[in-house]
Amino acid sequence: MAKYITVQITRKGGPSEPEAPPPGGAGTADTADGKDLCMSCGKPLAKEALAASLWVCPHCDHHYPMASPERISLLADEGTWREIGADLRPTDPLDFFDTRAYTERLAEAQVQTGLSEAFVGGLCDLSGRPVALGVMDFRFMGGSMGSVVGERFARLSAAAARESRPFVIVVASGGARMQEGILSLMQMAKTVVALDALAADTLPFVTVLTNPTTGGVLASFAMLADVAIAEPGALLCFAGPRVIEQTTHEKLPEGFGRSEANQANGQIDMIVHRRHLKEMVTRVLDLLEGGVRTSVEPLGEDTEVVPRRSRPFARAVARAKELAVAPRRWLRGRDTEDPGKS
Repeated sequence: MAKYITVQITRKGGPSEPEAPPPGGAGTADTADGKDLCMSCGKPLAKEALAASLWVCPHCDHHYPMASPERISLLADEGTWREIGADLRPTDPLDFFDTRAYTERLAEAQVQTGLSEAFVGGLCDLSGRPVALGVMDFRFMGGSMGSVVGERFARLSAAAARESRPFVIVVASGGARMQEGILSLMQMAKTVVALDALAADTLPFVTVLTNPTTGGVLASFAMLADVAIAEPGALLCFAGPRVIEQTTHEKLPEGFGRSEANQANGQIDMIVHRRHLKEMVTRVLDLLEGGVRTSVEPLGEDTEVVPRRSRPFARAVARAKELAVAPRRWLRGRDTEDPGKS
């Protein structure tokens, strides 16, 4: 019996075709760069006009991908951004090679995007409220989650807990990064456990799910938010519709996996147009923190002040978070209960 087996990888044909978008939707990596027509409605669309409208088609409201710097500018108050974990850089712990070396893919993504990784996080103000804001960028290797993405997420979550800030994450990802193997899958547990401190301190956690949010990212922190907001037409599913159809040999319903279908089935809380996103995130954080702040009528010295987190909605959220802490403690091996007891 031979001691070694030689495997030769040969590319056959061109790259696989992207999934066909459902009517009124778009592909999972849609872009209008270099095109004169909207890929959704087919109407004339200048790139300058598209950028001015927050990368939303003014004719059909189709939401195109948005780069992380533009996302930060959209949500963060001007002059308040302070990045966390910028010194972390991805490496190649497995010496991974498919048709190209992983190091080459990383270098190419860094040059093309100007980013060092697929996740950018920092502390800032959002409508005057201090928050911790993280943004995933699909342009960087499909927004895939590797070790550095997981570590930046964990550090940002720790900073939010340390400074008692709400945690807001904008998600756009194809899932775990295959070039890092089991190390990338470990980030699913790591990001879930990183949220433990937020839950313990009843700090709000809000996710904004954009097109696409799939795979291990959807199956970990993306769906653990107190409130999950999605952009219109975003693909939100673990596996893509085409993969599911090829596996099950069954035709899926129209619009399967899109944000509208997810909302109809209770997987997300709301769908918000990009131009209203900052306003809606602000309102959600107001509610999660116990009510809307006002400065119209200043309180007098003899006025009884009700703590923001003592109101019914805040108490209900706190109770739900208490119930969520138990499985997270199990992940961290915190259970003190005797395994023999049931």
